Amino acid sequence: MFYYAIDLLGTFAFAISGVLTAMNKRLDPFGIFIIAFVTALGGGTIRDVIIGVQPVTWLVNPMYFYTIIIAVFFAFFFREKLKYLRTSLFLFDTLGIGLYTVVGVEKGLAAGLIPLMCITLGTVTACFGGVIRDILCNEIPLIFNGTIYATPCVIGGISYFILKYFNVESDIIFMVPIIVVIVIRLLAVRYNITLPNIYKTKAS
Repeated sequence: MFYYAIDLLGTFAFAISGVLTAMNKRLDPFGIFIIAFVTALGGGTIRDVIIGVQPVTWLVNPMYFYTIIIAVFFAFFFREKLKYLRTSLFLFDTLGIGLYTVVGVEKGLAAGLIPLMCITLGTVTACFGGVIRDILCNEIPLIFNGTIYATPCVIGGISYFILKYFNVESDIIFMVPIIVVIVIRLLAVRYNITLPNIYKTKAS
């Protein structure tokens, strides 16, 4: 039940992120819904296809679809308040990657994958909805432009297995990696930490 709540909360957070991006691009209502949908479920859909889940999770559980609809209406009705919160998009996106990292790792374990593959699956689940969102909105995806975006997910996944190795309580195993991902992402943005840029040239 706790795992399911995390999954739905991640769906809500990413859907809000998608709505805010679509609104910034001044898309019509249908476009807003589509961007919210692919942001919230894109990574999970890719994950399910990779591990052979058929049909994919959201097709057999309408709660994911309903959650996105609620998120779209929430963002629409509170758009004026969200508009003045310049960090809204960043915060919802950060919350989403934290939640979905754990969801992806858990799905990997359920599929019988080794820890390395589970961490990879968690990263895909967390990041690729945002990749699809950015591509559709004609932006370079954050994961490809030097932003510390996928790295927190990898570290969060590693922390999950460290806690599991020491037989920590399941609720803590769920929550700590989420916090790790969110904190690393926040610190990276706060202190402008990025991955090395191999295209920088030395000043003559």
